[in-house]
Amino acid sequence: MSRASRFLFALWLLGSAAVWAGEPETIELRSLSPEGEFEYDEATGVATSPTGVELRYRDVRLTAHRVRFERASGEVAAEGNVRLERGTELWVAEQLRYNFLTRTLDTSSFRAGVRPFFTGGEGLSGNLTNRVQSATNAFVTTDDYATPAYRIRARRLTFVPGRYLEARGATLLLGSVPVFYLPRYRHYLDRPPNGFEVKPGYRSLYGPYLLSAYHWSPLTNLETSVHLDLRQKRGLGTGLDLSSQLGAWGTNELATYFTYDFEPGTNSIGQDLNPHRWRVRYAHSAYLRTNLTFRGQLHAQSDEFVTRDFFERQYRENPQPQSFANLNQRWSNFTLDVLAQGQLFDFYETVERLPDVQLTGTRQQLGISPFYYESESSAAWLRRRFAYDAQPHYAAFRADTYHQLLLPQTLFGWLNLTPRLGGRFTWYGEQEGEGTVLDSTDRWVFNTGAEVATKASRLWRGVENRLFDVHGLRHIVEPSVNYVFVPDPSVEPPRLPQFDYELNSFRLLPVDYPDYVAIDAINAQNAFRFGLRNRLQTLRAAGLENLVNWDLTLDWRLDPRPDQRTFGDLYSALEFRPRSWLLLSSVIRYDLNEADLRLAYSTVSLEPNDRWSWRLAHRYFTGWPGEGPESGNNLFINSLRFKLNENWSLRAVHYFEARDGNLDEQFYVVQRDFRSWTGALVFRIRNPRFGDADYSIGAMLSLKAFPRYSLNSDRDYHHSLFD
Repeated sequence: MSRASRFLFALWLLGSAAVWAGEPETIELRSLSPEGEFEYDEATGVATSPTGVELRYRDVRLTAHRVRFERASGEVAAEGNVRLERGTELWVAEQLRYNFLTRTLDTSSFRAGVRPFFTGGEGLSGNLTNRVQSATNAFVTTDDYATPAYRIRARRLTFVPGRYLEARGATLLLGSVPVFYLPRYRHYLDRPPNGFEVKPGYRSLYGPYLLSAYHWSPLTNLETSVHLDLRQKRGLGTGLDLSSQLGAWGTNELATYFTYDFEPGTNSIGQDLNPHRWRVRYAHSAYLRTNLTFRGQLHAQSDEFVTRDFFERQYRENPQPQSFANLNQRWSNFTLDVLAQGQLFDFYETVERLPDVQLTGTRQQLGISPFYYESESSAAWLRRRFAYDAQPHYAAFRADTYHQLLLPQTLFGWLNLTPRLGGRFTWYGEQEGEGTVLDSTDRWVFNTGAEVATKASRLWRGVENRLFDVHGLRHIVEPSVNYVFVPDPSVEPPRLPQFDYELNSFRLLPVDYPDYVAIDAINAQNAFRFGLRNRLQTLRAAGLENLVNWDLTLDWRLDPRPDQRTFGDLYSALEFRPRSWLLLSSVIRYDLNEADLRLAYSTVSLEPNDRWSWRLAHRYFTGWPGEGPESGNNLFINSLRFKLNENWSLRAVHYFEARDGNLDEQFYVVQRDFRSWTGALVFRIRNPRFGDADYSIGAMLSLKAFPRYSLNSDRDYHHSLFD
């Protein structure tokens, strides 16, 4: 076919598309041969090519050795190695008729892939009214092999694109052996799949156990899970989970769990726990209108350890969940938050906020002036309640407002200078609570200071180093100095109720405002914070990567308070990536005053290929002041994964505490690929410092098409394999 003929043919197809859709759309017809040649008979509308002809229209791609195109109806009859790709669907047949206008297809025999399913059968036909495709003597499977290891055979298979697959007279076959019969089986494509989840195992704290759940999605916007767990030593547990999407009304998540525990144990103050143990969690979020959102959570439970005993992963992520409701309104320069938070049970220490209203002014330019402004103002009724009444509760009303002006400037074209001036006023109502003596009071705080920073870089294009996989090098250095001056506040922190106070942190706390959020602990400050960031970057196969990324921070206090020393801890965070598959990192806090290493957290991570990976970490920490040496660590963490072959893999994780030579935890996983399924055998030993060792062993299967865990979640959170 000549170039002129192909051009006229494209114009003809373009006119046909305009007739069908009411708008010009291009239909592209070309040969699959390298020479780009095919034969076309304009009288019959037939195009042929020994290597195949391709026809494209919208999201549809059809290839075959021979196609007949009917211009009036928009129908194509294809023969010879026919492949029809339509969105996420793939249909394969020797002969096939497809209508681009109605999107229906007919064939005598076929195979198809409709993610995550593969199917085949005879006598496929389509309904022009509801676009339902039906076939007889069909099968469906998730095993992508010519001879699937398992399949569901059906007398009749119905497929509604994007909605569901339905098999009537369905028989489940493992290989060629029938094992189960269902008169009717339907799988929805527009919602999560229904199915059972079973985890058998043994744990010394539980005895033999069986954790089971049935997941059911009755509607496209509703997911449900019914849990039934049996633990030989701990009894029967059951629960119901619901998750719904309500459009403009937001999303809801409800999780419930109830059990009668034969061995509930004691709480943190030695009291016996009630054997009736339960947990209810509810979360709701909604976009009420543009820039107005609501988010709320309710966490209710029978005791402080029910989550630890039965939901280990959630306990590790958040051992003390809070219940709250938050309404957030955003404008271009301001944000308003209304927060309500209360203590539902006496086993968690809580600062109640009933409510806390906060207006935040983001950093913004004042008109056309060179000045910028930011602010935070709040009014709250606060009550601090201690766990198990360990200390007397106290409450007070607090109104706080903070305002700051900044004058950012660039000097000499390379030096950034930002002086600032701010002030805070806080009023406390009369403190309420048993034994309280603080009257209503107000506090004034003034702050000033300036930050000086710059950024410089240099590029060496010709630098090459095979050892460190360097192809060109760029060095970026960012030094900074932040000076903070806060004179003595009008009222010192010990004379104020402490609701928002300093919390221990491995990282250095902010020194300037409003980043420093411990409102009630604000005190005098006269210090420099020095910062230095170095980055060495190079080009690799994956793109631009940091060869070295190093942050250094140090505080120099010109007028230290009685609870401070002249120098704060030197903080260092270093990452060195000599190869794309090798990462060495280090976080250090060093006390310059006592020449003492307070924190060192170092890791080596290797992942050279998909066969194996190894991570070794060491955390040394002297402990928090006043909490004793038990709050510290000298912990080694070893994690090794090795893939024996395409079917078998091993993983091992160890936690070794060098302070007393205790191997805290050992974790081993043997995984097997069963083609359509994956299986795992899990073994764990824990050696607590108090009590008996805890042994666990579990087994599980997961269908690849519907994996039980998201990608890498079972690797990063291996303890989730037991709950």
